[in-house]
Amino acid sequence: MKQKTKSAAAKRFKVSSKGKVKHLSPGRSHFNARDTGDETRRKHGDASLSPSDRQRVEELLPYLHS
Repeated sequence: MKQKTKSAAAKRFKVSSKGKVKHLSPGRSHFNARDTGDETRRKHGDASLSPSDRQRVEELLPYLHS
């Protein structure tokens, strides 16, 4: 039987060309006007998961590495 990808996880994580799992920086959705400039710039760009967290994401995304 085919495995199913957890669609919630598929929307939140992407795999880079080198195989790292990337995600958006946390705290970006709303209430950003009160942030300082440093906080706003820190939220720019993507962050990568640690190797231990990657194992948990791989369970949710069975076709991650392909």
